Amino acid sequence: MRVVLAEDSVLLREGLVWVLGSAGIEVVAAVSDAEGLLRAVDEHEPDLVVTDVRMPPTHTDEGLRAALLLRHRRPKLPILVLSQYVEERYATRLLSTATTGVGYLLKDRVADVADFLDSLRRVAAGGTALDPEVVAQLLLRRHSDPLDLLTRREYEVLALIAEGRSNAGIAEALVVSESAVGKHINNIFAKLQLSGAEKDHRRVLAVLRFLKIREAT
Repeated sequence: MRVVLAEDSVLLREGLVWVLGSAGIEVVAAVSDAEGLLRAVDEHEPDLVVTDVRMPPTHTDEGLRAALLLRHRRPKLPILVLSQYVEERYATRLLSTATTGVGYLLKDRVADVADFLDSLRRVAAGGTALDPEVVAQLLLRRHSDPLDLLTRREYEVLALIAEGRSNAGIAEALVVSESAVGKHINNIFAKLQLSGAEKDHRRVLAVLRFLKIREAT
């Protein structure tokens, strides 16, 4: 796997280069700003982009806006956002552009290197990796949207789906049976109007569909 990394903190950037290299992942470019990110992707055509949100010159949302531009130019390019912040407006747009190859993790909540690498590989392979706190801020903040149809338990299941957990993993986290998890997931699909014809991606669509609705409202 070939990765382009964008992170303005020198220590964190070099640390990530070391972590990825130790896992056999080649960092073909490690840059400190959004312009460098765009140039590096054009030059190296990586398998995955890992980017921070806040980078020079304004330290607001340059990284996320660059990710949106990359997604527009290269719709199949997997992108993993790794940040201390949830930048709501642009994060919603990024996560609404596709149902594959996208992730948004919060740095302070990455507690295990192996889990981080698993999330990175999942995104590179076309999956998703969304921190539950990101889901909470982007999906659950508004009370006037159709997510109000979901029960509290269904919200919890949806957040764990966003983490990429299997039914068995969700059951273990919530201390319930797998059959109960299956019923909750079927209820979520029904309430979010996800038909059986979309079964290959319904778990992802369950998280991302309402990001699109939220962006439009």
